[in-house]
Order: sequence, then structure tokens, then C-alpha cells
Amino acid sequence: MYETIHMLHSYLAYVALAVLFLAVVNAITGLFGNRIFNMGKDLRLSLFALILCHIQLLIGLILFFVSPSGLSAIQEFGMGGLTSAARLLAVEHPFINILAIVSITVGWSRHKKFVEGNKKFKSIAIFYGIGLLLILSRIPWGQWFN
Repeated sequence: MYETIHMLHSYLAYVALAVLFLAVVNAITGLFGNRIFNMGKDLRLSLFALILCHIQLLIGLILFFVSPSGLSAIQEFGMGGLTSAARLLAVEHPFINILAIVSITVGWSRHKKFVEGNKKFKSIAIFYGIGLLLILSRIPWGQWFN
């Protein structure tokens, strides 16, 4: 079960990151291009990024509890006994990614309150961009590509 969830979490990350990146680029180009917020393309792209990131978070939380490098590593070694690589997987990666999903969710919620396209694009660009940067900062790159 662990291997399946781990593989799903790893491969879905590519899709979620790609869609999140597209949503940020779309919001930035919409903001600087003074485009009207399209309730079709722009809304759906932002919504798909939100949904995929939330699904990725749920799978990651399940993985945290079934993985030997998640909660069980903290319970076995304690917070002080973790190596930097183990701390990245057990503490930093989950915590920072939860903050990233909160940022993305705030951006989605804020964009719904605005009527003007520039404000919608700005909200998505800022908060989705912060979320993307947070996610990219705590990906275990060395383990992800192995």
C-alpha cells in the first residue's frame, strides 16, 4: 500500500505542479495584458490547479501517516534525532506544503470577491505564485528523481 501511495504522490506532483505553473503564468499574463477574466479558460485553469493541489495534499497526508519516513520516523527518533534529509521528509515538506495550499486557497477565495479582471488575476498571481514557490522550495529533489 505504501509503495502505491508513494508512487501516486510522486507522479501526481508532476501534473499538479504543471497546472499550478500554468495558472500562475496565465494570471501574470492576464494581469499585465489587461485581459478580461474569462469565466471559462481562466476560471477553469485556476480551479483545476486548486483541485489538483488539494488532492495532492490529501494523498501526501495519507502518505505521511503510512510512510516510514513520516510520522513513524518522528516517533522513532524524536525531532532531535532526525537527520536533515529525514527532517525534510517528516517535518519541512508537509508543513511548508500545507502553508502553500493555504496560500493557494486564499488566492482562490479572494479572486471570487472581485469583479474586475485585473484584481482577479492579481489575487491568483500573488497567492498561487507564493504557493508555487513554497512547494518548489521543499520538494525533496534528490529523492524525487531517483
